[in-house]
Amino acid sequence: MYAAERHALLAQRARRDGRVDVSDMAEELGVAPETIRRDLGVLERQGLVRRVYGGAVAVDRLDVEPGVAQRDRTNAAEKDRIARAALDHLPERGSVLLDAGTTTARLAALLPTDRELTVITNSVPIATAVAARPNATLHLLGGRVRGATLASVESWALDALEGLLVDVVFLGANGFSAQRGCTTPDLAEAAVKTAMVSAARRRVLLADHGKHGTDQLSRFAKLSDLDVLISDSGLDRAAARELESEGPSVVLA
Repeated sequence: MYAAERHALLAQRARRDGRVDVSDMAEELGVAPETIRRDLGVLERQGLVRRVYGGAVAVDRLDVEPGVAQRDRTNAAEKDRIARAALDHLPERGSVLLDAGTTTARLAALLPTDRELTVITNSVPIATAVAARPNATLHLLGGRVRGATLASVESWALDALEGLLVDVVFLGANGFSAQRGCTTPDLAEAAVKTAMVSAARRRVLLADHGKHGTDQLSRFAKLSDLDVLISDSGLDRAAARELESEGPSVVLA
């Protein structure tokens, strides 16, 4: 395959999937990873992608949130593993704050029925999943519901969170990195996430490897604000060590 053909294919994949992974594309095309990195450098100079750790992100997809259904299909197996690993961080009995997100929704579906838990969430899908579960007392935070994430935001949610102190919060993010911390595109949702961090004794971030290095508009937490970061085995080991050096324990499911 000529270089121009590789460039066209990489640009197409970036537009279709939102990002391209250096290792995956090198294996698929039978070339060295450094060749793919050079190709992505060309596309970055053309304004088509932004290079991130391990690959690149399509410029026209940056800071734009896909719908819940699309996000739920992305790295689905990895999200399942992360959710199962998160069960180890649930209290035997107590209060749990679940941030809106497709990985936290998977955790909600796995909540054990033999524990008495008070579950608080700003997510409509999570509330629906938890409402009928035995031994779970559900509280849904109010506010304006965003169509992109089905999460409640703004003053009603923020006022409620200000008066809470929960045992553990499980957070989602659109991006995370050692340099920028935990980020999300929407300012209103970032404010709610920040309030959740302040409302919890223990903070756990659930984020698959595809979100590493994809820094978004608004930071809602520094890595040092977290106790645990649960990702998956697709996250580079060197990156995991760098993240852990900023404070949280890093678990790769």
